[in-house]
Amino acid sequence: MKVVALTGNIASGKSTVAQALRARGATLIDADTLAREVVERGTPALAAIHAHFGDGVLTAEGTLDRPALRARVFADPTARRALEAIVHPAVEQARQMRLDVARARGDRLVVCDIPLLFEAGLADRFDRIILVDAPEAVRLERLVSDRGLTPGQARAIMATQLPSGPKRACAHWVLDNDGDRATLHQRVDALWRELAEWAKLPQAT
Repeated sequence: MKVVALTGNIASGKSTVAQALRARGATLIDADTLAREVVERGTPALAAIHAHFGDGVLTAEGTLDRPALRARVFADPTARRALEAIVHPAVEQARQMRLDVARARGDRLVVCDIPLLFEAGLADRFDRIILVDAPEAVRLERLVSDRGLTPGQARAIMATQLPSGPKRACAHWVLDNDGDRATLHQRVDALWRELAEWAKLPQAT
């Protein structure tokens, strides 16, 4: 089984590429989905978050109040690191469980969608790395026009991630998403042909 990490800075189009690869036959393990699952009500990670941040990050029903927690950690690097120290190990454990299931099932190619691959120091755990990239100005415009953020909000979020230059140097494949959706899918098609050959998928024979 070949395991590939898929990453990209915010508004690069990584999620679109992830779904396109899944549609073509890859098994997809999504870090954002895992991150939601590991903090559901009754989980050890949610208990640890509650213990560290207090009652203000829980709803009346005892579930995670995401907007409240986001407000706590967004402008406080120390609080953000504390949250990451709780959530990241839980997500990694959940990812390994999904990988074990995929391996037992006989899957040939697994794509792990991990937005903070490099920031979390996980790059060396995968057979190959795919980076989806777009110019900073393009990503800024997408955050403002598509997600309704102010330019200041968008820049603040972008500043929490490493620049794409060093990531490009470490990636085995780079998909530039600086055009329209059709162009991106053409590039995904080309990437898929390389992935299928590398992983010896039936489609490549």
